[in-house]
Amino acid sequence: MREDKVVGVVLFQLGGPDSLDAIEPFLYNLFCDPDIIDFPFARLARKPLARLISSNRARKVQSHYAEIGGKSPILEYTTQQARALENELSKILPSKVFVAMRYWHPLTEAALRAAEVASVDELVLLPLYPQYSRTTTGSSLNEWNRQVVDSPLRNVPAKIIKEFHTHPAYLDAVIEKMQISLSKFNSGEKLHLLFSAHSVPISVIETGDPYQEQIETTVELVMRRGAWSHPHSVCYQSKVGASKWLQPSLHETLHQLATNGIRNLLVIPIAFVSDHVETLNEIDLEARKEALDLGIERFEMMPGLNDSPKFIRALSELVLTAVGARTPREISTSCA
Repeated sequence: MREDKVVGVVLFQLGGPDSLDAIEPFLYNLFCDPDIIDFPFARLARKPLARLISSNRARKVQSHYAEIGGKSPILEYTTQQARALENELSKILPSKVFVAMRYWHPLTEAALRAAEVASVDELVLLPLYPQYSRTTTGSSLNEWNRQVVDSPLRNVPAKIIKEFHTHPAYLDAVIEKMQISLSKFNSGEKLHLLFSAHSVPISVIETGDPYQEQIETTVELVMRRGAWSHPHSVCYQSKVGASKWLQPSLHETLHQLATNGIRNLLVIPIAFVSDHVETLNEIDLEARKEALDLGIERFEMMPGLNDSPKFIRALSELVLTAVGARTPREISTSCA
């Protein structure tokens, strides 16, 4: 690529309500997503159904957000990631990094307009979901494609990073965070490692979605790369509705571990790269209380990767590889 080209990087993320009043419209946007709610005649029923679900669910989850400060911190963390990534990339090439949230501000359209103003020459679309699912990465990219049709950016070359669940630098970032969390336990203490991922409907997996397989691959690689001998397992959280979702649930797993005599537990949110309500409330508050009530004596949660320097370097390597530039790791290897 030419040295003077400006690369625009779009970081896609779920988004989250920035106030208690924003919870219901955030949920409405979520349940209006055709990649989330899809069934025969959905075009006619989707909006009324989204209004009903968001109204009912907003009342249920308002207390969850109230317990973590009255809003989701995901925009703050994603903005930090964007600024840190831009600084890292600037060491190698001119770049601008933009944030596109799927269900709350700044929405995809806002990121698109910002990239237009920046006059980028090439785009890298980077959803911040390590494992691919059509409900997350697929949804974000579909929304971008809908928005870009009427934009000058439709003619700008774009590289897409659909997943990075096996990328060595990403795995190293997870392992570093796990090591920090493991240091809170006494040396030689018996403990269980529980990897928790956001669940998805079984119907999604049955259509060929690779999400579950990629979750299991990530866990296997992390355990092998970390060289830990602790027993470990995988569970799923954040189920919504009555349909069948991936199992076992976080709730069921805590009960099983307690029954099996586990007293020390580290939970690793393996599908999330930023802390938000699913980690800060569902795991660190609700699951913690449930675990302690069940007799698990020591409960720790690995914090999200957030703006971890190792994670930022992983994102940088993904972008540089996508545009055909040499990464610092490759440069140092060739000079050795």
